[in-house]
Amino acid sequence: MSATELITASGGLDCHLNGDNGCGFPAPGAEIFQFDAVFTFSIGSLDVHITKVTLVLVLVSVVLMAFFLYAFNRPKLVPRGAQNVGEMGYVFIRDGIARETMGKDGDKFVPFLFTLFFFIWLLNFAGIVPFLQIPVTSIFAIPVAFALIVYLTWVPLGIYRQGFIGFFKNMMFPPGVPKAMYVLLAPLEFLSNILVRPATHAIRLFANMFAGHLLIASFSVAAFYLLSASVIGILGSAASFVVAIALTGFEALIQALQAYIFTLLAAVYISGALKAEH
Repeated sequence: MSATELITASGGLDCHLNGDNGCGFPAPGAEIFQFDAVFTFSIGSLDVHITKVTLVLVLVSVVLMAFFLYAFNRPKLVPRGAQNVGEMGYVFIRDGIARETMGKDGDKFVPFLFTLFFFIWLLNFAGIVPFLQIPVTSIFAIPVAFALIVYLTWVPLGIYRQGFIGFFKNMMFPPGVPKAMYVLLAPLEFLSNILVRPATHAIRLFANMFAGHLLIASFSVAAFYLLSASVIGILGSAASFVVAIALTGFEALIQALQAYIFTLLAAVYISGALKAEH
């Protein structure tokens, strides 16, 4: 959200340290992640609401496809410009994630992991882009959708490669454990892999993007709220503004890191599905 939208959503433009209405600091909350519909249309009896989040999601998709189509439209033997950037990204995913976790078997999954990483990264990065200013992955449904895509990739793959019984047997009964421990370990392994794993996969990404955006919003609102012709107003507003800028830079690092972690975990899960762990 823009600074004006943040302030309005939190407490209004008249909510100020030296304001006449006596309001306290309007700390931003969950309301900054809620958006009214830009426009609405119906498909039969279903009403579809298009919000800012939807538009940013579509915009990021278009930008991502346009860039890589342009980069690899006419590939040259000696890459330059966009092609060079695209190939560096591809090699990073192939060597740093796919082959690192799956060996040569990982090459066939590079396109999937490549798309996953850059899509999530740009959706995260939208949180610090002027006028967009919303990390789409801070909306819980989006990380859940990504986690489900990964889940519905590695679970069927594991059943296909190891067999239905073999897949769950290898998951629930790891070798080298005393047999008496399986009474406790087997259900824990089942719950951990089938239920907890996809939940934590989604929550980790969501929580980091939600918290980071909320922190930046809080200090941005504080910079406006404290601004006044007084010592505390000048110092407090300036300090809040500096912290907001610093947090924005730190958030840019976290955005890339979270995209990497999400993609790396996806590769680890797929690797476990390709062959049983010993």
